[in-house]
Amino acid sequence: MQFDIKTTEKKNTALVQVQGDVDMYTSPSLRDILTRLFKKNVNAVVVDMTKVSFMDSSGIATLVEGLQWSRKQNRQFILAGLGDTVYNALSLTKLDNVFTIHENVHQAYEAITEKNMKET
Repeated sequence: MQFDIKTTEKKNTALVQVQGDVDMYTSPSLRDILTRLFKKNVNAVVVDMTKVSFMDSSGIATLVEGLQWSRKQNRQFILAGLGDTVYNALSLTKLDNVFTIHENVHQAYEAITEKNMKET
Protein backbone atom coordinates (compact mmCIF):
# COMPACT_ATOMS: atom_id res chain seq x y z
CA MET A 1 0.00 0.00 0.00
CA GLN A 2 1.41 3.36 -1.03
CA PHE A 3 1.96 5.97 1.69
CA ASP A 4 -0.45 8.89 1.59
CA ILE A 5 -1.78 11.54 3.96
CA LYS A 6 -5.00 13.52 3.54
CA THR A 7 -6.10 16.30 5.85
CA THR A 8 -9.46 17.95 6.25
CA GLU A 9 -10.58 20.60 8.71
CA LYS A 10 -14.02 21.41 10.00
CA LYS A 11 -15.23 23.16 13.12
CA ASN A 12 -11.72 23.71 14.55
CA THR A 13 -10.90 20.00 14.24
CA ALA A 14 -8.36 18.53 11.84
CA LEU A 15 -8.66 15.00 10.53
CA VAL A 16 -5.41 13.44 9.35
CA GLN A 17 -5.99 10.25 7.36
CA VAL A 18 -2.82 8.19 7.03
CA GLN A 19 -2.41 5.28 4.63
CA GLY A 20 0.44 2.78 4.26
CA ASP A 21 3.57 2.20 6.32
CA VAL A 22 4.74 4.89 8.74
CA ASP A 23 8.48 4.42 9.01
CA MET A 24 11.74 6.37 8.97
CA TYR A 25 11.13 7.33 5.33
CA THR A 26 7.51 8.45 5.64
CA SER A 27 7.21 9.72 9.24
CA PRO A 28 8.82 13.11 8.38
CA SER A 29 5.84 13.81 6.08
CA LEU A 30 3.43 13.06 8.92
CA ARG A 31 5.47 15.23 11.28
CA ASP A 32 5.37 18.14 8.80
CA ILE A 33 1.59 17.94 8.56
CA LEU A 34 1.14 17.73 12.34
CA THR A 35 3.50 20.68 12.82
CA ARG A 36 1.50 22.75 10.34
CA LEU A 37 -1.79 21.86 12.05
CA PHE A 38 -0.54 22.77 15.51
CA LYS A 39 0.61 26.14 14.20
CA LYS A 40 -2.95 26.74 13.05
CA ASN A 41 -5.82 27.43 15.38
CA VAL A 42 -7.34 23.94 15.57
CA ASN A 43 -8.65 22.70 18.89
CA ALA A 44 -8.25 19.01 18.10
CA VAL A 45 -6.34 16.70 15.79
CA VAL A 46 -7.68 13.24 15.00
CA VAL A 47 -5.21 10.88 13.33
CA ASP A 48 -7.11 8.18 11.45
CA MET A 49 -4.83 5.16 11.22
CA THR A 50 -7.37 2.72 9.79
CA LYS A 51 -5.24 2.20 6.68
CA VAL A 52 -1.83 2.09 8.37
CA SER A 53 -0.35 -1.36 7.89
CA PHE A 54 2.93 -0.90 9.79
CA MET A 55 4.58 1.61 12.12
CA ASP A 56 8.18 1.64 13.33
CA SER A 57 9.79 3.58 16.17
CA SER A 58 10.13 6.75 14.09
CA GLY A 59 6.38 6.72 13.48
CA ILE A 60 5.73 6.25 17.18
CA ALA A 61 8.12 9.13 17.95
CA THR A 62 6.19 11.35 15.54
CA LEU A 63 2.94 10.57 17.34
CA VAL A 64 4.56 11.28 20.70
CA GLU A 65 5.68 14.66 19.36
CA GLY A 66 2.10 15.37 18.30
CA LEU A 67 0.89 14.48 21.77
CA GLN A 68 3.50 16.76 23.37
CA TRP A 69 2.53 19.68 21.12
CA SER A 70 -1.13 19.19 21.91
CA ARG A 71 -0.53 19.16 25.64
CA LYS A 72 1.62 22.30 25.51
CA GLN A 73 -1.15 24.10 23.63
CA ASN A 74 -4.04 22.55 25.59
CA ARG A 75 -5.48 20.85 22.52
CA GLN A 76 -6.77 17.36 21.91
CA PHE A 77 -4.73 14.74 20.04
CA ILE A 78 -6.65 11.56 19.31
CA LEU A 79 -5.68 8.37 17.51
CA ALA A 80 -8.45 6.43 15.78
CA GLY A 81 -8.81 3.18 13.91
CA LEU A 82 -5.62 1.49 15.05
CA GLY A 83 -5.07 -1.93 13.55
CA ASP A 84 -3.55 -4.75 15.58
CA THR A 85 0.00 -4.10 14.36
CA VAL A 86 -0.02 -0.41 15.33
CA TYR A 87 -1.88 -1.01 18.57
CA ASN A 88 0.59 -3.73 19.56
CA ALA A 89 3.53 -1.38 18.89
CA LEU A 90 1.97 1.23 21.18
CA SER A 91 1.08 -1.39 23.76
CA LEU A 92 4.61 -2.81 23.90
CA THR A 93 5.92 0.67 24.70
CA LYS A 94 3.08 1.29 27.20
CA LEU A 95 1.93 4.25 25.12
CA ASP A 96 -1.55 2.81 24.68
CA ASN A 97 -2.19 4.21 28.18
CA VAL A 98 -0.81 7.63 27.28
CA PHE A 99 -2.65 8.39 24.04
CA THR A 100 -6.37 8.95 23.69
CA ILE A 101 -7.41 6.12 21.38
CA HIS A 102 -10.81 5.46 19.83
CA GLU A 103 -11.97 2.58 17.67
CA ASN A 104 -12.94 4.83 14.78
CA VAL A 105 -13.14 8.44 13.63
CA HIS A 106 -16.83 8.72 14.50
CA GLN A 107 -16.13 7.89 18.16
CA ALA A 108 -13.21 10.31 18.20
CA TYR A 109 -15.45 13.14 16.96
CA GLU A 110 -18.07 12.24 19.56
CA ALA A 111 -15.43 12.49 22.30
CA ILE A 112 -14.37 15.92 21.05
CA THR A 113 -17.97 17.12 21.00
CA GLU A 114 -18.58 15.81 24.53
CA LYS A 115 -15.45 17.54 25.87
CA ASN A 116 -16.39 20.83 24.19
CA MET A 117 -19.90 20.65 25.65
CA LYS A 118 -18.52 20.10 29.16
CA GLU A 119 -16.19 23.10 28.86
CA THR A 120 -18.94 25.54 27.86
